[in-house]
Amino acid sequence: MRAEIERLVEEIKQSVGLLRRHLDVEKSTARLAELNKLAEDPNLWNDPQKAQKLMQERTSLEDSLSGIGKVEQELEDDIGMIELGEAEGDTGVVVEAEAALKNLKKEVARRELEALLSGEADRFDSYLEVHAGAGGTESQDWAQMLLRMYTRWAETHGFKVEFLEESEGEEAGIKSATIQVSGHNAYGWLKTEAGVHRLVRISPFDSNARRHTSFSSVQVFPVIDDSIKIDIKESDVRTDTMRSGGAGGQHVNKTESAVRLTHIPTGVAVVCQAGRSQHKNRAQAWDMLRARLYEIELKKREEKAAADQAAKTDIGWGHQIRSYVLQPYQMVKDLRTGVQTSDTSGVLNGELDEFMAATLAQRAFGTTAGDVEDVD
Repeated sequence: MRAEIERLVEEIKQSVGLLRRHLDVEKSTARLAELNKLAEDPNLWNDPQKAQKLMQERTSLEDSLSGIGKVEQELEDDIGMIELGEAEGDTGVVVEAEAALKNLKKEVARRELEALLSGEADRFDSYLEVHAGAGGTESQDWAQMLLRMYTRWAETHGFKVEFLEESEGEEAGIKSATIQVSGHNAYGWLKTEAGVHRLVRISPFDSNARRHTSFSSVQVFPVIDDSIKIDIKESDVRTDTMRSGGAGGQHVNKTESAVRLTHIPTGVAVVCQAGRSQHKNRAQAWDMLRARLYEIELKKREEKAAADQAAKTDIGWGHQIRSYVLQPYQMVKDLRTGVQTSDTSGVLNGELDEFMAATLAQRAFGTTAGDVEDVD
């Protein structure tokens, strides 16, 4: 076989190996057999929620296991066709099989991404908060740009976006905002974006057209369902209500009462002002608080919990996960993975998949980009 085809075959084999390792085929096969047995129980649907969760797990495992088997079989068939075509001098067969290999590589890449989204909470919807850092109007405008970026990303992927809280800046931009992104694996994708984001540009608010650096932070936590039990003592929670009048944000209700809940032991606070009644806002705020505390528990299980939390609490130099440079050149660079692009307009319009996939792969497969230098 030609060197190019051999390289393509080897890349597919390596990807399949990573998929098998990530899925733990032996363990998953045993679990699937267990689920198939449980599915035969006539009393299963006495508890519809439990039954639905079991069937979802079963379907997911079946698809993953059968997918790996299908890829391995197709790879074997394509290699056989190439060898046969070369032996008989039939270039048409070789070209056809090579094209099939290229399509197979795309299929493996898709399954790799799906395999990365296998965390405990990845399947859930997601809350996403944006907070402006120090710097007044500059950082507040940057926070609004980030909010738009994530909204565009979500809409492009067919996710539903709901604004739960938005506090406008004095002159421009926003001080903070919270949105709920609903769709399959929304949290699994968005969790890669948590941290501090740095912008470098010629300020549109500076009459002297000087270059400014701004920071804003992004926090992400899952919208948990009834299968996740988070017990919170009401005595540990302080409730504050306030009118949602004033600026309030263009996407949220400005006239009814807003609710802020503060979990005293952890200091975690959530705000909801989207509903038309204080009762609805209070219920939504409790859901958000449970989700935040659950996300904290998830973080404790991760090796980089301390670094992740530090990135959220200090919005400034040394904590950024990604830099967006618009002047004097165009560059967006992720400081965790080293992934970079000069298509700054595309990124700010929501083209984030390359960054998200690289971060997911780094977490799932233990890869590292080494020391990544920031951009000026």
